[in-house]
Amino acid sequence: MRFALAAAACAALGAARAGAEDFPLRPVRVVVPFPAGGSADLLPRILAERLAVRWAQPVIIDNRAGAGGNIGAEAAFKAEPDGYTLLATPPPPLVMNQSLYPRLGFDPARFVPVTIFASIPSVLLVHPRVPADSVPSFFAWARAHPNALNYASQGSGTTSHLTTELMKSLAGLQITHVPYKGSAPALADLLAGQVDLMFDNLGASLPYAKSGRLRALAVGSERRVAALPDVPPMRDFLPGFLSGAWYGIVAPPGTSTEIAARIQEAVSAVLREPEVLRRLADMAAEPAGSSPAEMAAFMKLEVERWRRVIESARIRPD
Repeated sequence: MRFALAAAACAALGAARAGAEDFPLRPVRVVVPFPAGGSADLLPRILAERLAVRWAQPVIIDNRAGAGGNIGAEAAFKAEPDGYTLLATPPPPLVMNQSLYPRLGFDPARFVPVTIFASIPSVLLVHPRVPADSVPSFFAWARAHPNALNYASQGSGTTSHLTTELMKSLAGLQITHVPYKGSAPALADLLAGQVDLMFDNLGASLPYAKSGRLRALAVGSERRVAALPDVPPMRDFLPGFLSGAWYGIVAPPGTSTEIAARIQEAVSAVLREPEVLRRLADMAAEPAGSSPAEMAAFMKLEVERWRRVIESARIRPD
């Protein structure tokens, strides 16, 4: 009996390896839990185009937007764990929403990490009427005029909201929150002077920062970014500050480590292609290509970091 069980286990392992070596044999579906058109959609499409060529199989983007990314994440979570359905997403459904929503239809911790393939830093933007041209002068004015400023976000519980609350907490600022339904209307009102400031995705707001229609005071990355070389990182003024949208791929629970590794290897190869690097740079995105183990460790840190912000500011989604 013992030998029979051992033989069965070896056969199963051999089948898994064979499946990984042959993967994929049919189209791969990539669930994107946000609407078409934004960075969360465009970045996976860049990967999908090149993966389809590398694999000689269609790679189909399936937008399942709603509930802060939860609808698409649940659909991917419940898919067959065979590698043919993946979830490509920015942070909310993987590391933030479990601290925002009382119940989820999926367990983020049970997804099988594949890779973080790119990141775009946040940028602190202020309307030119705000009497500050640097982070120190901005902090000084905001502290001297509590609640005189208001800030836009993409909505309650979004990355832009949590990032501003993190800055407020670390810097001791009192600024009023004005939530919007997405980045586009928030950015439009910031440009019109209806609100004073906003942390936004650099890829979306870079043209306004470069033209001077908005003033970029700091980026949320660890170091300066090539697109805005004169703008310092916020962590120069608030040690430990870090904020941006990273974009990761995960697979349904139960997906084999061999399949996850094969997908990660293919994504890393695509991220070395010159044309892909150019397209990422056009969006102010930096390529990554982390291993599944590196992604798992990073997500654990992110869950705890944003949980503290959410609990401290008592944030709830719209």
